[in-house]
Amino acid sequence: MKPASRIRKTVSGVVRYIVATVSLAIMLYIVFALVFSTREEKQLQRENNLYRERYAQLKQKEQLIGDVVEGLLDKDGYIYEELFETEAPSLDALTAADIIAENDSLSESFYLSAAASKSESAMIMAGSVDDNFAEIFRLLDSRRDSIPPLSLPLKDMSYVQAGASVGVKHNPVYKLPLQHDGLDIVAPQGSAVYAAAGGVVSHITRTRQGLGNVVEIDHGNGYVTRYCLLGDITVSGGQKVRRGQKLGTVGVTKTVAAPHLHFEVLYNGQVRDPVNYLFASLSPEEYARMMYVSASTSQSMD
Repeated sequence: MKPASRIRKTVSGVVRYIVATVSLAIMLYIVFALVFSTREEKQLQRENNLYRERYAQLKQKEQLIGDVVEGLLDKDGYIYEELFETEAPSLDALTAADIIAENDSLSESFYLSAAASKSESAMIMAGSVDDNFAEIFRLLDSRRDSIPPLSLPLKDMSYVQAGASVGVKHNPVYKLPLQHDGLDIVAPQGSAVYAAAGGVVSHITRTRQGLGNVVEIDHGNGYVTRYCLLGDITVSGGQKVRRGQKLGTVGVTKTVAAPHLHFEVLYNGQVRDPVNYLFASLSPEEYARMMYVSASTSQSMD
């Protein structure tokens, strides 16, 4: 056999061997990859399963938060309608969470652009806060005779002093669930009580029974406030009073468990929850806590 033929045969054999070896290696790798998982792959699978579970949990929390926000918006709308006779400022309800929930396979660049867009929207919204407040003050100034009683009847009042508010509460005297028409505010006997807004003292009651000594103020705009269970009374019937003027002191009667102020708000003769009128005199945190405490307290003090 010629040397050239032997070389070609040898080269051909080597090439076939290499091709067969590479093909076998590829097949073995594919089989191994399909049947066996590396430690890193197993870790990634566990992480994917964990993310899948957390995603379902986050969806439930998102629904819960959405329901809470919807309730707060309804409450906010009610407050603006009842107090300011206008609609609450509208907010952009679309959040980044809404976008992500609809598209959970978006790229990182989209998340970054969405975050930047929402940040810009938040800045614009924050910039409109001053305009919203200016509009509120304009409405208040143009309807000065419609300003509700927004001040606290006790100075330096904290949410821990709040007791039961309006609703059916367990009465400590009769041991029965009865309608409670005001907000109980715990305070030491002798603490000064102040007018929540300017007006005229329309009625004074002096008695040791029931709600005890009572000062009633007509604010001339459909609103009436009543300050009950007083000790001393420092105003007289028909007297004009200004917001923050002292009306008397916290007292106590034989039918109450402890000294406290029973504070009532009426609008056009209808009982209203006084807590709804205290937001302007408290921080958001204090107001939220007071709302929770007053709503969750099931027993009145009078």
